[in-house]
Formats: sequence, structure tokens, C-alpha cells
Amino acid sequence: MNQCTAVVLLPPPAHVVTLSPPGHRPEAGHVLCELGEDHDADHAAMLWDEGGRPGSAVWARWGTGRRIRLSPLPWCTAPDTRSEACGLFAGHQSGHGWEVTDPTDEAIARDLAKRHPHLWVRPR
Repeated sequence: MNQCTAVVLLPPPAHVVTLSPPGHRPEAGHVLCELGEDHDADHAAMLWDEGGRPGSAVWARWGTGRRIRLSPLPWCTAPDTRSEACGLFAGHQSGHGWEVTDPTDEAIARDLAKRHPHLWVRPR
């Protein structure tokens, strides 16, 4: 399944703006939902992980009103057939991380493979 295409502008936290030196205000940045396109709950994007402890990953969550909440969430523990972790938070909607494809990344990879076939290993 393709990745959701919802995007939201995440402003810098007020305390970061307050602590920034004059003339060097931090800028807002866009975050893209990491869930599969068929999810029916809030959008979500992982911002940072503080080292693998339960609830150590901080996710930006937003709904149709686009009000952003930061939430520490535990990682999804479902393993795929190669015993690799999901990469999304526990209880997420839609497919697991290995089932979600970023169509932009896929398009770039196809283009690079055409331009530089000697750099790509073909499956047997």
C-alpha cells in the first residue's frame, strides 16, 4: 500500500523560539504522515527517538483540524517474516511499516536504476 500523502507545517515550539538568539528564529518545517494511505485515524510522523525505551519515540499527530500534538509512543512490536521491526508506533492504523511504500522513493529508485543499472543488484 502507498504511504499517506497528508502533510502539515510544524512550527518550532515556543520555548525554542524564546531561547533562540536575536535574528536566528527557528523555521517551521513540513512533516509527512508515515502511515498507509488507508488509515482512518490521526496522521502521524515520527520526530525523534530517545534511545529505544518504551514510549521514547516522539510522534507528531494531527487530524483534519491540523492541530498538532506531540505524543511519546511505544514502538510496534510486530515482526515481519525476516524478524525486522515495524517502524511505526504500537496500535497504529493501516499496514505495518514494511507494507507501506513511499511512492516518491520508489519513483526515484526506478529512475536511478535506469540511469545507473550497474549500481543496482537485480533479484534472481
